Amino acid sequence: MPFWWPDLSYEQWNETCDTLHAHTQVLGKLAVALAPPEPQLQHAALHLTARGWETAPLPAPDGSGTLVTVIDLHTHEVVMETSNRGVRRVALIPDRPVGVVTREVLDAICGLVGSVEINPNPQEVPWSVPLDEDDEHARYDPDQVASYFAAATQAALVLAEFRAPYRGRSTPVNAWWGSFDLAVSLFSGLPAAPPSDDFIMRNTMDAQEVAVGWWPGDQKYGRAAFYAYAHPAPDGFAAATLSPASARWNATLGEYILDWADVCNSPDPHAAGVEFAHSAFRHACVVCDWDPALPASVEGRPPPIA
Repeated sequence: MPFWWPDLSYEQWNETCDTLHAHTQVLGKLAVALAPPEPQLQHAALHLTARGWETAPLPAPDGSGTLVTVIDLHTHEVVMETSNRGVRRVALIPDRPVGVVTREVLDAICGLVGSVEINPNPQEVPWSVPLDEDDEHARYDPDQVASYFAAATQAALVLAEFRAPYRGRSTPVNAWWGSFDLAVSLFSGLPAAPPSDDFIMRNTMDAQEVAVGWWPGDQKYGRAAFYAYAHPAPDGFAAATLSPASARWNATLGEYILDWADVCNSPDPHAAGVEFAHSAFRHACVVCDWDPALPASVEGRPPPIA
């Protein structure tokens, strides 16, 4: 398998994975603190670019313009850049604790655009030590990060191709720092009741949607995989047979899963990922009774550009 479709097992790189995940939370907290609020917490989302995990241009606290912060997975550093040409860099290697990196990033931003306060408590992770005090997560292996970045880039391209022709409201390929995954959400245009009153749930799941995404694995599911779910999911949602044939329903996660290893071992990995996304979306639209024009648009009927 070529390097750009690398094997990826959370169990083999979990220490580096958790450290990188923690670093992305710092960027997410900056977005939460500085970006204008959007529906479904879209203002808090990051994006996977050719450099790594990156914020959108954020309003500078001192009013001087914009701030972009990126975890550069080529140079292995956090880079902060402003619209008035200010630049600061904080190294991620040699292995440095998340707490040290977090404090240096916040100090650098203060020197560039003024002080910004973030909520340092990590979210959606098994650990609870504040990011600016975290001395536990320090492992950072550049080779493991390179493999992750190559895999994540291919997954992002699959998700981008899947959502491109959709004529309803949809998100770009978001990089979610809480769950450390990439995902697109396609909306029907109808509201939905959140599954709980939890802050994230009531703010992200208040609309009918189908989400398709990818993650590198975690402590609950130790393998990289594509996933798909619908909200709200009616009776019968879990009963489908999707394609490729290796796709399956995971009752514990409440999602359809296509393991990354099965994608990589297929004759055309990119096509296999796109096939899974289309298969899951078609099924969800039928059982959730969406307007048939919406799933048809994802299939390119009519094409988005005449």
